[in-house]
Amino acid sequence: MNALKPGLSVMSAVPGQGAARQEVRCAVRFPLTLPVLLSTRNGDLAALSRNVSASGVLFELDRELKAGLDIRFSLRMPGEVLGTLHDVLVHCLGRVVRCSLSQTQYLAAATIDEYQFAEQ
Repeated sequence: MNALKPGLSVMSAVPGQGAARQEVRCAVRFPLTLPVLLSTRNGDLAALSRNVSASGVLFELDRELKAGLDIRFSLRMPGEVLGTLHDVLVHCLGRVVRCSLSQTQYLAAATIDEYQFAEQ
């Protein structure tokens, strides 16, 4: 028996209706465009976030990142989004799960495997 935690929703394709993929969305996505510096074993890379959730981020960048690549990045989350008086800096560790070319920019989806709020 599969039990869902409160706040989780499962969207799945019904076989035979032309959809071949199952999608599980674990967290609400916030459309935030924030400047980000991604650190990888190959060096640093400037990017912009497209959307952010508790479990991942979609980045817009100038070059392709390979799926499975470990990344480090920090996000300065706006206080008005979080419901706090001040912005909050969050240091994150994650990994790229997919990357594709969209018009002239690459879009890389990454997990947030660990995070830590910076002392302010």
